[in-house]
Amino acid sequence: MGAPRELIVEADGGSRGNPGPAGYGAVVLDPQTGEALAEAAEYIGVATNNVAEYKGLIAGLRAARELAPDARVRVRMDSKLVVEQMSGRWKIKHPDMKPLAAEAARILPAPQVTYEWIPRDRNKHADRLANEAMDAGKRGAQWEPSASTAALDAAAARDEDAARVVGDAAAGAARARAALAGTAPEPVGARTATALTAPARPAGGARTEAGTDGVPAAAADAAEQAAPTVGWGPADLGTPATFVLLRHGETALTPEKRFSGSGGSDPELSAAGRRQAEAVAAALAARGTIQEIVSSPMLRCRQTAQTVAARLGLDVRIDEGLRETDFGAWEGLTFAEVRERHPEDLDAWLASPKAAPTGGEPFTAVARRVAAARDRLTAHHAGRTVLLVTHVTPIKTLVRLALGAPPESLFRMELSAASLSAVAYYRDGNASVRLLNDTSHLR
Repeated sequence: MGAPRELIVEADGGSRGNPGPAGYGAVVLDPQTGEALAEAAEYIGVATNNVAEYKGLIAGLRAARELAPDARVRVRMDSKLVVEQMSGRWKIKHPDMKPLAAEAARILPAPQVTYEWIPRDRNKHADRLANEAMDAGKRGAQWEPSASTAALDAAAARDEDAARVVGDAAAGAARARAALAGTAPEPVGARTATALTAPARPAGGARTEAGTDGVPAAAADAAEQAAPTVGWGPADLGTPATFVLLRHGETALTPEKRFSGSGGSDPELSAAGRRQAEAVAAALAARGTIQEIVSSPMLRCRQTAQTVAARLGLDVRIDEGLRETDFGAWEGLTFAEVRERHPEDLDAWLASPKAAPTGGEPFTAVARRVAAARDRLTAHHAGRTVLLVTHVTPIKTLVRLALGAPPESLFRMELSAASLSAVAYYRDGNASVRLLNDTSHLR
């Protein structure tokens, strides 16, 4: 008698509002060929992310059982909550989760099923099915297999990812060659070399799971997470305040890599920047996770924020703490122009975060301002997902402080115009960086 058949189940679920209109998707794959053997998706009405994820798991396990009742099934999901609860490592306390977990456990004998967490970008097939189901529900219909393009979309995404890996490797090699040749660094306006010394919060533990329904990690995972039965975690940290960090769209200064802070002119978005703002607004609307919007007072941020707010039906609040560094006399200049006009001040600024640009603001002052804004906003928006529309320096500051990383770590972060990053803040003072410099919505 041969070895039992093996199958892979990938499942996902999402809620546009959490709770809000929700749906799930699941696919059964041949582990050898990657062929999709069965698909399932359904719009389930108003529900939370976690309920939708569990229902996706149940649908996937049932589909696998119909194909091969004796098969060994490897479940792969990007929901840390579901994977840890079904693996028995986290307790299930929420009343909505208990019956769903019990239903999933009854479908196949426990020894036949194993669970594995995967990043969201490796769960694209199930994610697309879930979104197709939610789109159908929005039209007042249900998902139809004959209308699905999830398998084709997932295959195309895998091909694109493979091509991007090759391209990134080539770009990395080019940057390394440039560094060895002594090429000057890019100016802060495009890629801020931020070195900050403000006290950092303790770095979070292994809270790096991506969200189930959008760019930021879904706050629902932490909301439903109960005390781990093994490991280092505390009993219940509650729902974190999740900040989705959006760098404003391009201005006329951005492509020329000129210093653009808060001490000079207040440039508006360029035509390219307005297109970027529309693209990110569409992406965030599709994911449905943003509950509030807070912006820097600078015009380029306010314009970006208003574009998103109009799409999401939200208001925009202004927070002065999110403004960019004041670069003083360097405003509007390129790095080479600053080197020519203010060489001693530039050398001092590059050597120490306490040194200010000529007539401007040192990074230590920026760090104190941004940390104060962080504390104020996390207290005010506890348990909510908030879009912060701001600049290079504040975003890199928040990421560095969340990681508890040394100041020089910021020299190694790329931050493009209209990019998305995300940090979740827990009530015990720990933080989890969920995303950095995502520009997929601009492609």
